Amino acid sequence: MGTRKGRERQEDLWITHQELATAPSHPFYQRLSELLDSGKFDEYVEQECAKFYAEKNGRPSLTPGIYFRALLVGYFEGIDSERGIAWRVADSLGLRRFLGIGLDEPTPDHSTISRTRRLIEVETHRKVFLWVLGLLAERGLVRGKRIGIDATTLEANAAMRSIVRRDNGESYEEFLKGLAKESGIATPTREDLARLDRKRKKKTSNQEWVNPHDRDARVTKLKDGRTHLAHKAEHAVDMDSGAVIAVTLQEADKGDTTTVRQTLAEAGETVAELIERESEQTSVQAPQVSLGGIEAVVADKGYHSGKVLADMKAADVRTYIPEKKQAGRRHWTGKQAEQQAVYGNRQRVGRSYGQRLLKKRGELVERSFAHCYDTGGMRRTHLRGHQNILKRQLIHVGAFNLSLILRQLLGAGTPREWRNRVPRPIFLFLLLCSSRNSENRRTGATYSTSASILFRRTYSSRPCCYLRNSRGSATGC
Repeated sequence: MGTRKGRERQEDLWITHQELATAPSHPFYQRLSELLDSGKFDEYVEQECAKFYAEKNGRPSLTPGIYFRALLVGYFEGIDSERGIAWRVADSLGLRRFLGIGLDEPTPDHSTISRTRRLIEVETHRKVFLWVLGLLAERGLVRGKRIGIDATTLEANAAMRSIVRRDNGESYEEFLKGLAKESGIATPTREDLARLDRKRKKKTSNQEWVNPHDRDARVTKLKDGRTHLAHKAEHAVDMDSGAVIAVTLQEADKGDTTTVRQTLAEAGETVAELIERESEQTSVQAPQVSLGGIEAVVADKGYHSGKVLADMKAADVRTYIPEKKQAGRRHWTGKQAEQQAVYGNRQRVGRSYGQRLLKKRGELVERSFAHCYDTGGMRRTHLRGHQNILKRQLIHVGAFNLSLILRQLLGAGTPREWRNRVPRPIFLFLLLCSSRNSENRRTGATYSTSASILFRRTYSSRPCCYLRNSRGSATGC
């Protein structure tokens, strides 16, 4: 038996490249790389990012293709930070091959990834996001006619105890001590400050308090009920395929009726640009699916507002937004346009088609949140400032859109799903054995199959199946 001490040896000073450790490429990342190469992804991002790089000055930089592919790895591996991405890439030979980094080359450090992100502007990240949507449009996965909109909160990389007043920069503890002295307590203790804080109303208003380290973060209540500094992410999702066609990052204290305007405007611009690209390619190659402008918007009751419905009706967009419960009757004096929009929306929501759309919205939009922020690892941000977070978010959501194509090609949208899914040949063999088992029971044959064993072995690390003979022992097949 070999021991660790027995394996200790002095490494050679020089080794040939044939002696370097190699590994087969991961089938998922190999197919993803082929998909990106088919659209000339690296050439496109190098052309878009050429203006941010100097030809001769400075140390060798991180190429745009490696930078954007590393951010894609963040989604597919569920890594929340750039430091974690750098560690994962350095630890995997398969990811080295996906990024195009040789065995004799160092992998990018997290500081290099961070500096490259700060160098490249948001608009370039948005163009990469649009490039991915172009791949989906070529495969008929974007229609752009019915849009579902919803928002969620992302926990900010800032602490509540660090907030200061906007007017004079006073910390929260200093503010409480001032209140205690005004109430007659000369030297307040922590218990006194806590008691005084509990009696106060409107403790942390965003109009009065701000975090000096992340001034874009806002005090809000998260999905789990905690009060924390957060950001608001809003998605516009294609109701026909589940692809995210627009993503915005806004202040968490803004209402849905305020943020929906920017998200819907960006969704309209994205669909218009995809239509323009489609018309340019029509003479060369006939498109699979004809794109159209936005015709319908589906959202939850938080987006219901007379002014919002009237504006969408003026833009020839049908709305399917549930109405909030209100006490008493509304007065429409001088609001005829809003009245017509609200009544028309109420009739559409009450129909069976509107109910199906609302149910589908809850499925598709919430699915994008779960994949991008929960399993994708971005529910808590490690960056500060909307510009920095939005750069990572655009590529993160773009990777989610790529997973829709990979799910068509491979049957799995992430490496984890690829590992856990049932192999199709074994599943077909399982069905065949099940039918043979029923036939054996009917005819009284000596051999029979056990479906439970087949199911258990299918999900093991080494897929296999077994047959039971007449003595009850299991033999491999």
